[in-house]
Amino acid sequence: MEPDLSALDVQSHIHPYTNLALHQSAGPMVITKGEGVYVYDDKGNRYLEGLAGLFCASLGFSNSRLADAADRQMRKLPFYHSFGHKANEPAILLAEKLLAMAPVPMSKVFFANSGSEANDTAIKLVWYYNNALGRPDKKKIIARTRGYHGVTIASASLTGLPNNHRDFDLPIDRVLHTDCPHYWRNGRPGESEEEFATRCANSLEEMILKEGPETIGAFFAEPIMVSGGVIVPPKTYFAKIQAILRKYDILLVADEVICGFARTGNMFGSETFDMRPDMITCAKQLSAGYLPISALMVSESIYQAMVSESKKIGTFGHGFTYSGHPVASAVALETLKIYEEDRILDHVRSVIPHFQKRLHGLSEHPLVGEARGCGLVGAVELVANRETKAPFPAELGMATRVGMAALPRGVITRALGDTVNMCPPLIISKQEIDLLFDGIEGALEDTYSMAKAA
Repeated sequence: MEPDLSALDVQSHIHPYTNLALHQSAGPMVITKGEGVYVYDDKGNRYLEGLAGLFCASLGFSNSRLADAADRQMRKLPFYHSFGHKANEPAILLAEKLLAMAPVPMSKVFFANSGSEANDTAIKLVWYYNNALGRPDKKKIIARTRGYHGVTIASASLTGLPNNHRDFDLPIDRVLHTDCPHYWRNGRPGESEEEFATRCANSLEEMILKEGPETIGAFFAEPIMVSGGVIVPPKTYFAKIQAILRKYDILLVADEVICGFARTGNMFGSETFDMRPDMITCAKQLSAGYLPISALMVSESIYQAMVSESKKIGTFGHGFTYSGHPVASAVALETLKIYEEDRILDHVRSVIPHFQKRLHGLSEHPLVGEARGCGLVGAVELVANRETKAPFPAELGMATRVGMAALPRGVITRALGDTVNMCPPLIISKQEIDLLFDGIEGALEDTYSMAKAA
């Protein structure tokens, strides 16, 4: 007799980002296999994975080249570490490849296992760097409300979402949050996008001056705030923000964990929005989600500060057992080769217009206040009143309801607050984009009908 996987899961498994009390009765949706942009559950139902798993399965769920790369490396050298002058070939080649691809000149790469770890490492390096320069007070870090940077203690502190802080005793000291640059939600009547961007930049400068520029070490920003609801920056935003950072000698860390590797229509989101960061974090699509790996790229000035401090101390006292894991590195390297050889960026650019047309077509629905996106990522924000932009009561979980209504239509999305997010595999076709949005349109209509009947 086959085991009851649902029952076993409830007995043994703690699920991230899940109502654990509800899960005891609702149980899991058990996914058993994947093929292309589709996944299948244990009952044989097929779903178009509209979120690429968790923004990561860029090449779909059945790429044999990645499986073969893992198999070859597993048989040759299944594990080795990078501590104490040790190295392995895949990690060396992957670092070289990333530096060659970087949107701005970068000096070195540090490998970790998740976006959270990469951002956590970047925080530590901000502190390490300023200690090396004899600036012990320049340690505060500014992130943004609704930004998402991970769930370790430090990276969760950067994250500007309340549920990542509540009852975890977060954020920690030295982490500040400035305005969320969401023009549709936060712009004033009659205010242009450029004027709103100026107001956001002025607010940031006011915070810096209030805290003291000599105390601010870095500013963390995603090119697009995807997990905060796909917040696309308003026109001129990053140009104005970066001018202020340069004025006060504050590092810019670009969190490319979701935006990196063709998602926005360029290889990096920093290119799309003309960001010139001092550090870049990436993960997710780095390995197409096939194995856990992340990377932090640092500028030459930061690296030289690391060298001087490690010389003084006798070691660079940071790293993970699996930093530069040879199998994960081999899969990531093969992923980057596939992006080039299969011209994935060209394909993404060819389907973006259709994706964005279908996305913005949802803005006419009575439940939708705004449809927004860039490249192959988008969201619709649900509202109770389209004129006033008033949200639904949180307890109704309207975005979750839309997601649940999409499942019988063969589509998986993700509810994030009041938004329904879409971020499909990069290999999606125009026909599959239509299947995705047909399912979401139907789910919106089902949810609207139920709300009217209630």
